[in-house]
Amino acid sequence: MYPERPAGIAFGGDYNPEQWPREILEEDVALMREAGVNLVSLGLFSWALMEPAEGRYEFGWLDEIVDRLHEAGVAVDLATPTAAPPAWFIRKYPDVLPVTREGTRIGFGGRQSACSSAPAFREATARLVRALGEHYRGHPAVVMWHVHNEYGAPLGECYCEHSVAAWRVWLKATYRDISALNEAWGATFWGQTYTDWAEIDAPRFNHTVVNPAQRLDYARFSDGQHREHYALQRDLLRELTPGIPVTTNFAGTVNCKSADLWQWARELDVVANDHYLQAERPDNHIDLAMSADLARSVAGGAPWMLMEHSAGAVNWQPRNLAKRPGEMRRNSLAHVARGSDSVLFFQFRASRFGAEKFHSGMVPHAGTGSEQWREVVRLGADLRKLAGLRGSRVRAEVAVVWDWESYWALELDWRPSVDLTFRERMDAFYEALWREHVTVDFVHPSTDISGYRVVVAPSSYLLTEASAKNLHRYVEAGGNLLVSYFSGIVDEHDTIHPGAHPGALRELLGLSVEEFHPLREHETVTLAGGGTARIWSERVHPAGAVAVRDFATGPDAGHPALTRHDLGAGTAWYLATAPVTGLREVLAQVLDHAGVSRPRGLPDTLELVRRGGHVFLINHGDEPVTVEGVTGTSVFDGVRHEGSVTVAPGAVTVIAPTP
Repeated sequence: MYPERPAGIAFGGDYNPEQWPREILEEDVALMREAGVNLVSLGLFSWALMEPAEGRYEFGWLDEIVDRLHEAGVAVDLATPTAAPPAWFIRKYPDVLPVTREGTRIGFGGRQSACSSAPAFREATARLVRALGEHYRGHPAVVMWHVHNEYGAPLGECYCEHSVAAWRVWLKATYRDISALNEAWGATFWGQTYTDWAEIDAPRFNHTVVNPAQRLDYARFSDGQHREHYALQRDLLRELTPGIPVTTNFAGTVNCKSADLWQWARELDVVANDHYLQAERPDNHIDLAMSADLARSVAGGAPWMLMEHSAGAVNWQPRNLAKRPGEMRRNSLAHVARGSDSVLFFQFRASRFGAEKFHSGMVPHAGTGSEQWREVVRLGADLRKLAGLRGSRVRAEVAVVWDWESYWALELDWRPSVDLTFRERMDAFYEALWREHVTVDFVHPSTDISGYRVVVAPSSYLLTEASAKNLHRYVEAGGNLLVSYFSGIVDEHDTIHPGAHPGALRELLGLSVEEFHPLREHETVTLAGGGTARIWSERVHPAGAVAVRDFATGPDAGHPALTRHDLGAGTAWYLATAPVTGLREVLAQVLDHAGVSRPRGLPDTLELVRRGGHVFLINHGDEPVTVEGVTGTSVFDGVRHEGSVTVAPGAVTVIAPTP
């Protein structure tokens, strides 16, 4: 359920007028009109003003702002401010402060400073949200609700007494019998067998490794506690204001490790994502594209919302680089190209005080005479011309398997190599696909993937039997699957599948792995036919699969590095190492075998995405690029193109089909 208003692409961002003198409101409203702002988020961190003392709610100050915005034609995404409990609340209920895994109770003064399991926090949340919902029920400005802020960041897991009590309840509901828990956790190892639920503590910091199955379950439990806190608020708001969509904003899909967004998507009326560039990464626009594709995928392909990004520099990275001219426009339109129906920023006006005073705003400290403000105004005009895109979809022929539970399990302690990280392989495969000009969806391994020509599994260390069977059916029915190393290794309890690796995928891939051979830091091996690889090598024995490329040097010289297994009507490929430069060539081979269409001959600085009938051409390079095979009318300047379009350096061109 997407908000009915505003029409077209939503444009605006977080607005925090409580930080400013009252007269600034009128100035801001005028500036919003100038820029074309049509949606702002209000009240994210305003609990102390909404409820200055327990049970005393004051909304008059907020009424003035909401009413004035409504008069100006600006819709409101009204937030519940539960991410920032006030000082009086913490003083009265100090036990709500979270406890770290190391046993330290955090202090007051940050955000996410209350445990989602704490009864006092949940009770206060319910009272506040009910008062807020009742007060603004029927107000025409309020078009959606924004619950909390960035669940799981920075507070993923809490180890306080309330969490432990809730954890035991969760375990009883999950396993029912303690013997089932002991079996799932492999509790006979290191003598960890439990005889009573009360014996089970959270997996706190230890001088050695803690049971990985227990830690994996604690990650599931902790994420579920945050979802319960969200659902508490959502259900109250649905009761009080039926028909108004409710969401919460993710702290960047690809960076939001502690939240299983496949689970979260079931709870949301609309998916909302925050994205901030990794300023020092030269190709940070690829990470942006990945985050946008994952947001769209979590939304099931439906339009989603870019709830936050930055107009310029952020304030929390080691070196906070300002965006170059045109970069903010490219960022914004890339999100729209990949399915967002909004371009929203943190925040409208840059703060003069507090922890984020060096974070950019749509209105920077330099004011409206700045180039940054002029870019904001131009972007607003561009987005008005893209209003017809609202609700349209992005289609992909290729899917990438992404599973947060595999992410959690892979990065626990004592794996074969410290270089085995979830994002390392995900980033490598996504970047290679991006440079091949292939738009991808992300999928959970258990979902229906029959509509994709190619499915890629870069990091499926944890894979259930059910998910493995799903992949098997996909290939037999004619699909093309490419799997990377150290996949199919363990089940949902971090227990190794029986038999040789890769247990869950052994029959599908037509091979077995006798031994892992992680490589030393900076060590490489060569591949037959040229090229080098790093991180990983392994002893592969084909059992139906055929070798496509072998290792030429290293511990597995003469054994397969890339295999192909024809199974049913489809093909399963396996890559047993990390090519330094050749991953794109491997992917191209698989894509060509599957008949995946994509542009040819374009530089990999040119981003091409199709949304609905529109073609987005984003030039991240320093030279003009001519794209062949594109016919239509440029949305921004009205120029008609017959068969080719030239995109200037750093520019964005959007071509609409000619009626």
